[in-house]
Amino acid sequence: MKEFKLSNGLIFPAVGYGTYLTTKEKGTEAIAQAIEVGYRYFDTASFYMNEEQVGEAIKESNIKRSEIQICSKLWRTQMGYENALKAFDESINKLKTDYLDLYLIHWPKNEGAGDEWKDILRDTWRAMEELYKSGRAKAIGLSNFLPHHIDAIWNDADVKPMVDQLELHVGYMQLNAVEYSKEKGMLIQAWSPLGRRRVIEEPIVLKMAEKYKTTPAGFLLSFLNKQQIMVIPKASAKERMIKNLNIEEIDIEDEDMKYLLNLPQIGWSGEHPDLV
Repeated sequence: MKEFKLSNGLIFPAVGYGTYLTTKEKGTEAIAQAIEVGYRYFDTASFYMNEEQVGEAIKESNIKRSEIQICSKLWRTQMGYENALKAFDESINKLKTDYLDLYLIHWPKNEGAGDEWKDILRDTWRAMEELYKSGRAKAIGLSNFLPHHIDAIWNDADVKPMVDQLELHVGYMQLNAVEYSKEKGMLIQAWSPLGRRRVIEEPIVLKMAEKYKTTPAGFLLSFLNKQQIMVIPKASAKERMIKNLNIEEIDIEDEDMKYLLNLPQIGWSGEHPDLV
């Protein structure tokens, strides 16, 4: 499988497993099944309220911790130096581990922070750096950060962010944020890489999938991987888990790439980091 290297040398797979809402009905079963079919990277967050289930499934798998990578995120109400350190401890306790492979700030602004958001963000990043230097977080980064949010911490950062996780899919590619993050040496991760049902069923996506002899989901994930973007799809059905994990590397023609990158907005979640 294709892999991506972080600025500190850590290697992540091209496809991880997104756990948001996947444990709501099936609990640990969905995670256990994802491990069974071959996923070794799991994305969770304190906000998802499923860290305990993710940790339990990984523990019960009897696979060495070193062979599985776990990412979690601190929520915007957990920002600030002391809060961030406390949030990390809570997450690793729930996940039944003593370290995380990646720890992210989920959103750049604390609720109700007003004009003080930059100061709160810098204090939060100071805690992230401490976690990284201690080895408790193997890599640290950001989620839903646009260029002006990155700038708020970049110059003062002793340890630079290694990842920016963004909502990315055909019809919502956030090209400026992607290019800016790449220029800073960050790996881009795509949450909601398949968009919503509207994206999967978009006529142009169906047409492209047919042209390249693959499924709409396979085409959308390959489209992102081709741009050196790690994808974190979620699925609860075993068949879909397998297909998402084993996507083909499709040689998409340059004209089609440019066309897809410039489509009008489709399937946006409506979540914007400046509109808490």
